[in-house]
Amino acid sequence: MRHVIEVLHGLRPVILMILVQIIYTGMNVFYKLAANDGMNMRILVAYRWIFASAFTIPLALFIERKNRPNFSWGLLWLAFLSGLFGGTLSQNLYVESLIVTSATFAAAIANLTPAVTLILAVFLGYEKLGLKTGVGKAKTLGTLIGIGGAMLITLYRGVELKLWSTNVHLLKAKASAQNGHVSSNYIVGFVTAFGSCVCYAVWLMIQTKMSKIYPLHYTNAALTSIMASIQCVVFSVCSQRNWSHWKLGWNVRLLTVFYSGIINSGLVLTFIAWCVYMRGAVFVASFSPLSLVLIAIIASLLLQEQLHLGSVVGAALIVCGLYMVLWGQCKEMKEKAKLVPTQNENELIDIQVVSDSSLSKKHQHS
Repeated sequence: MRHVIEVLHGLRPVILMILVQIIYTGMNVFYKLAANDGMNMRILVAYRWIFASAFTIPLALFIERKNRPNFSWGLLWLAFLSGLFGGTLSQNLYVESLIVTSATFAAAIANLTPAVTLILAVFLGYEKLGLKTGVGKAKTLGTLIGIGGAMLITLYRGVELKLWSTNVHLLKAKASAQNGHVSSNYIVGFVTAFGSCVCYAVWLMIQTKMSKIYPLHYTNAALTSIMASIQCVVFSVCSQRNWSHWKLGWNVRLLTVFYSGIINSGLVLTFIAWCVYMRGAVFVASFSPLSLVLIAIIASLLLQEQLHLGSVVGAALIVCGLYMVLWGQCKEMKEKAKLVPTQNENELIDIQVVSDSSLSKKHQHS
């Protein structure tokens, strides 16, 4: 029983990250529905972080009220950068890519996040490649394969694949009229989606720094949400001054804002902060391919999005490259664990030292 509990305890980061990717899948569907309903996506992102702030602030004030250290200007600066890269820039770039392309395409390019994160982590000293070792070669080759897969998705579509069909069509009829516009803007979609990947990777680096100097995950999530909401509101007001676009009714817009704010930002932000603290930024980024598979299935079933040969092959390359990186990281973690003595080993050493000293005392008395 104790062994089972220890295994489940060790799997908590994995379970949380799988849940995060499932939530991301729902976010992509709601985003597409809200855009199809005519909602301004920049306003949606602003509302998302306002709702996230309303959710995370009470949690931080209640749960971490007793052990919260004093704030510092350095922490507030990191929170500002966290809101900028993790909220304002990454989300606005992502929704722009989602609008001009498709949910599957945007999710596929988002799978470059692990490669970008690994490059930044190596550059900043959080990770080491070690090209002379098998682990380092796996990380490097996996990164290159992932980049190649993303380029294939961008430059080659191929034949349409009809793997299944459904009579459920959540998008309005006007969505089909956008197909020509979508196909002519895949380069723009790639640039914005890749920019979102870079911003997200930078945000993970910032989260790594924040979790070390201030390991209170609810408070970190609340600070990030506050900063992101302020920045997104200012950005949205500057770009869209028609206040009628800010109205929310009892429709898909309110449901999208609620889901993306409370569940996708409020809960996910806390989960990611906790997993970054436990396993690091590269571990968190390594779960992106799961959302690609889920989004491709859901989008083809509910949003009338068609799968193409280039998307499937490119996605397969991205997944293979990603898991080469993930395999290298897991192998590296196991090697590091062997070099660190466990608590039981330390206890055995202490017992041995005590027993040896007691025996020597007995010999002296005899």
